[in-house]
Amino acid sequence: MKFGGSSVADAEKVRGVAQRLVEAKRRGLRVVGTVSAMGKTTDSLIALAHEVSPQPDGREMDMLLSTGERISCALVAMAIHDLGFEAVSFTGSQAGIVTDQAHGRAKIREIRAHRVLDALDAGKIVLVAGFQGVSTDTNDVTTLGRGGTDATAVALAAALGAACEIYSDVAGVYTSDPRIVPGARKLPRISYEEMLEMSASGAKVLMLRSVELARNHNVRVHSRSTFSQEEGTWIVPAEEVMEHPIISGVTHSQSEVIFTLTGIPDRPGAAATVFDSVAAEHVNVDTIIQNVVHGVAELSFSVPHEDVPGTRRALALAEVSLGPLEVEENDAMGKVSLIGAGMRSHPGVAARMFRTLADLDINLRMISTSPIKISCMIARDELPTAVRALHAAFELETPPVVEA
Repeated sequence: MKFGGSSVADAEKVRGVAQRLVEAKRRGLRVVGTVSAMGKTTDSLIALAHEVSPQPDGREMDMLLSTGERISCALVAMAIHDLGFEAVSFTGSQAGIVTDQAHGRAKIREIRAHRVLDALDAGKIVLVAGFQGVSTDTNDVTTLGRGGTDATAVALAAALGAACEIYSDVAGVYTSDPRIVPGARKLPRISYEEMLEMSASGAKVLMLRSVELARNHNVRVHSRSTFSQEEGTWIVPAEEVMEHPIISGVTHSQSEVIFTLTGIPDRPGAAATVFDSVAAEHVNVDTIIQNVVHGVAELSFSVPHEDVPGTRRALALAEVSLGPLEVEENDAMGKVSLIGAGMRSHPGVAARMFRTLADLDINLRMISTSPIKISCMIARDELPTAVRALHAAFELETPPVVEA
C-alpha cells in the first residue's frame, strides 16, 4: 500500500494512513506500506539546498532528499503503535532496495527483502521509505527521481508476490485531467500497455517506471483515493480488460522543451554522436525528427524540462566531434496525446485528431506515433482547448459498449 505526499501532509492524515494499514491487517493480510515525504517536504528541501549551493552535489542531494520519506515512515509506524498494532519502519537500504549509482534518478536492480519478510513473519506491519535505495557499487544512498515511491511500491509487490494499491488524492485513472475536462470519466480498468503510454504522455497518476515494473513482473495495481472507500482503477494485463474502446484517454504535458540543431554533418553516425552524449547524461528523449537539406541535417527532439541542463552539457560534448552546431531551445510547447489499444484496428483516428485541431487553428509542430498512441507538439497555451476538443470529438465522456 503506497501513500503519496498529500496523503501524509499533516498529523491527522498520518493517523488516517495508519488506520488504513491497520484495517488491512485486521482483514488478515500481510501488510507493507510505503510512503512519500509529507506534503511539499521534498520541494522545500530542494529549495533549501539551492539556497546553500548553486549546484548541489548529487550524492549529498540524495542524502538530503531521502530524509523526507524516512520521517513519514517513522511517524506512520508510531501512529500504528498507538492503534495497538506492531509496526516497524525501514529505510530503503534496510529494506534491501538495491539500485544503480545514478544519483537523483537511480533504477532498482533488485530487492533483498529478508528483513521485510522476517518482520511480516513476526506479525508486524512493515513501513518502507519510498523513493530511495542503496547502490552496492558505492554503498551510497540513492534516490529514484520524481514519483519514485510508486516504483518502490511496485518493486516491493513484485519481490513479495503481492498486489499493489497506490493511494493518492485522485480517485483513479481518468479519460483526461478532470481539472481541464469536467466530464472526464474514471476508468474501471486499463491495460499496462495503455497506462504506460498515458504515464509517458503526461498523466501524473502513476510514475512511468512503476508501470513498467508492474507490466514486467505482472503486478496488479489498484490506483485509488486515500480519502474515499470507492473502487479506483485497476491496471492489469490486456486480456483482463473487457472493454475495448478505440480511445481510452487524452493526456497532455506542459514540461516539454524542444531542441533544434542545425549544421549537423549529413554523414553516418552524426545522430548517434548526439544521442550517445545525451544518453550519457541520462536524459529521456521523446519525439525525434530529422530533415536533410543540401547535405546539412536539421535535428529536432523533445526532452522534459528537468533534463534541459543535462541536454545542454551533452550537446556541448557532441560539438567536440561534430563541430559547432546552431542550437535553438523552445520551451513554449506542450504535448497532447490520444491513447487507446482500440486504434490499432480502427483507421482514421489520426485524421480525426488532426482535423479537430485544424478546425481550431492549432498548428502542429511535431508528431509522433506508436501502435496505440498519437502525440502532437503544440503551443502550450493551446493545450486546454485541444484537450477538451479531442475529449469531445472522441466522445470519451460516454462509457464504451462492451463487445460480445
